[in-house]
Amino acid sequence: MDYYDSQQTNDYMQPEEDWDRDMLLDPAWEKQQRKTFTAWCNSHLRKAGTQIENIEEDFRDGLKLMLLLEVISGERLAKPERGKMRVHKISNVNKALDFIASKGVKLVSIGAEEIVDGNVKMTLGMIWTIILRFAIQDISVEETSAKEGLLLWCQRKTAPYKNVNIQNFHISWKDGLGFCALIHRHRPELIDYGKLRKDDPLTNLNTAFDVAEKYLDIPKMLDAEDIVGTARPDEKAIMTYVSSFYHAFSGAQKAETAANRICKVLAVNQENEQLMEDYEKLASDLLEWIRRTIPWLENRAPENTMQAMQQKLEDFRDYRRLHKPPKVQEKCQLEINFNTLQTKLRLSNRPAFMPSEGKMVSDINNAWGGLEQAEKGYEEWLLNEIRRLERLDHLAEKFRQKASIHESWTDGKEAMLQQKDYETATLSEIKALLKKHEAFESDLAAHQDRVEQIAAIAQELNELDYYDSPSVNARCQKICDQWDNLGALTQKRREALERTEKLLETIDQLYLEYAKRAAPFNNWMEGAMEDLQDTFIVHTIEEIQGLTTAHEQFKATLPDADKERQAILGIHNEVSKIVQTYHVNMAGTNPYTTITPQEINGKWDHVRQLVPRRDQALLEEHTRQQQNERLRKQFGAQANVIGPWIQTKMEEIGRISIEMHGTLEDQLSHLRQYEKSIINYKPKIDQLEGDHQQIQEALIFDNKHTNYTMEHIRVGWEQLLTTIARTINEVENQILTRDAKGISQEQMNEFRASFNHFDRKKTGMMDSEDFRACLISMGYNMGEAEFARIMSIVDPNRLGVVTFQAFIDFMSRETADTDTADQVMASFKILAGDKNYITVDELRRELPPDQAEYCIARMAPYSGPDAVPGALDYMSFSTALYGESDL
Repeated sequence: MDYYDSQQTNDYMQPEEDWDRDMLLDPAWEKQQRKTFTAWCNSHLRKAGTQIENIEEDFRDGLKLMLLLEVISGERLAKPERGKMRVHKISNVNKALDFIASKGVKLVSIGAEEIVDGNVKMTLGMIWTIILRFAIQDISVEETSAKEGLLLWCQRKTAPYKNVNIQNFHISWKDGLGFCALIHRHRPELIDYGKLRKDDPLTNLNTAFDVAEKYLDIPKMLDAEDIVGTARPDEKAIMTYVSSFYHAFSGAQKAETAANRICKVLAVNQENEQLMEDYEKLASDLLEWIRRTIPWLENRAPENTMQAMQQKLEDFRDYRRLHKPPKVQEKCQLEINFNTLQTKLRLSNRPAFMPSEGKMVSDINNAWGGLEQAEKGYEEWLLNEIRRLERLDHLAEKFRQKASIHESWTDGKEAMLQQKDYETATLSEIKALLKKHEAFESDLAAHQDRVEQIAAIAQELNELDYYDSPSVNARCQKICDQWDNLGALTQKRREALERTEKLLETIDQLYLEYAKRAAPFNNWMEGAMEDLQDTFIVHTIEEIQGLTTAHEQFKATLPDADKERQAILGIHNEVSKIVQTYHVNMAGTNPYTTITPQEINGKWDHVRQLVPRRDQALLEEHTRQQQNERLRKQFGAQANVIGPWIQTKMEEIGRISIEMHGTLEDQLSHLRQYEKSIINYKPKIDQLEGDHQQIQEALIFDNKHTNYTMEHIRVGWEQLLTTIARTINEVENQILTRDAKGISQEQMNEFRASFNHFDRKKTGMMDSEDFRACLISMGYNMGEAEFARIMSIVDPNRLGVVTFQAFIDFMSRETADTDTADQVMASFKILAGDKNYITVDELRRELPPDQAEYCIARMAPYSGPDAVPGALDYMSFSTALYGESDL
């Protein structure tokens, strides 16, 4: 089955039928097609600031597929669906397929479902269809087109080169000489073709691919190893890559035919050259600052302490508050200077100013975008690092507390378990030792959870890269080793006691009961003391309320616990009474436990003391969270006012820029008053910055009371200042154009009315199709070449849009008085009199010194039959003023 069936040129598609029909693809070809098609798509998608990584995955939702078609066609597609459901993805892919079909391409058996499902064969077939339609079909060489035309172009270009015989788009390119020949034919300085060898295809291919990527802006779409290692390289991959050479060299040839126009008036030339130098210097300084600042923002070296991270955050705030605002103003001024320079160049019929490589306004905007992206990433990293250090400090303190409690509990336990007191003990003492050992084992098991918690906390500290992890690990290992030893000693002592257990018959039930109840109660008290002293971190009112509720529930259990304590003490008192009554030789100690009533009472008193402290800590935290909530609401209330205000002002400025009320001076005055009112709003922005700083100092990370962040407000404010400044500059340039061309206010209004009528999208700019319709409505009858010439005048940067300033420049030039040059040359004849020349002394006498010297430096001396030393002729004067193209 065919993936693609063109209604116009079916012949060049026939070689692909077998592969498409059987749905089979050689793995090596599939690999080549993946890389080539991905690189080809990215070469266009990068114009829109994006790219793809996986060709069958990244086109599944249809968004980047629609964007690719818009970039390569220069047309707008239907608005895409932004949902994540399958139906939304299918809808977007269908819109892309419908657009392809609208270009005269008949798609067979390629459905949106296969693309959404990530069918690699269908996806590669669809991309090949797009490449054929938009990159190959329109190629025309000597009455041949598409594939045949591209092949004929390759044959013509490589004909003079030895060892190159291009007959197809697969094996003819395996040795790499074909690619090198194409590059050398157009750019001989890039490759030393004489040093290439046919028997070294890898070197030839890699040389061609590297040079094309570095100097011709052709991305690397193929791997030399894949081409050499494949008996028959994939034809589609080779065609796609070779078509990039065709378009690159075809565009270069057209560019070489464009000539720079000579400046009209010398004084304007001087001023424009100075503006160019100022722009270059300001652009270089700004780019250098961005270049120096981005590495600082990209530095992710972590700090070990919260204080150090807080200092980094403060340095970042100083950068935002002190260092960046002047650069924002410089960037705005740079754009204003650029627009003013372009306007003056158009008024003097000069070519548009093209800054040095990497210093275009778009380059600066891209660099600025990278700076802001680095800012965002740096701020997020700072906040995440602060959270991480906060978490680490909490975990480290918790580890120390639990480790100290455990070490305190295990102190002396090993020595106790190694005692041999059972060897000389009486029968009752032996039985008492056995019961005591059973109670110890119960206590040991109760402490198992604490040991596991200690190990878990140590593990988490290691995973979070805690700076003091070695000491934590050493302490944790010591605790674990000691715990294992305690287990072994406990088992060994039990075995010894059980061997003598047969000799024991008497047991004191009261001591046993005391031990069994005292041990868990003692563990409960230790756990309660640990919980009451445990630190906590909360970020919301709800979290602190949850902790308070849990604490209240704990306090509700204290009466029952006190009853248990009194019951345990009652058992001990009863034992003491029995010992005293029956003169039992117990030495006043409980053989089954080491927990004394004094210890129970002491820990109980400690628990009672810790409860009000916990109450106070929770109350203080609750107060702090209430203050944080107040800060959230305060920030949210202001942000919810300032955000819409900025948006409203942006929309109002847009309306002012396209309205026709009053003269241009009235509009300029209105805009400057508007600018003043915006600047007067700055204190509210500063107040919001202050509130934001308080929020950050309070470590508040979210705010449910507003959808606006300080970053949104900053960006919107900077865009508002830039927009009002740019709009004022545009009106000033319109006044400059009007005065320079002698345009009346009524003509300006007519120009504005026509422009607004054909600005269908109401963006303040006409796209190329709207501009074409406007010219046709005004009586222009032009073909594609003439329209392309006009577009090169009104859109020198090839952005695909026409501003109102460019529109009135063009219209004024079309309607302006054409007698200016004749008048200037008539002035020359007045100064020359009956002669055909002007002497240097006469020129210095009639013109200002700097203008006279500038003319003299650029004019050839008089060379007529009666040449006079130090004289300038008519032809030299005319050439210096208007250039040979105007003569």
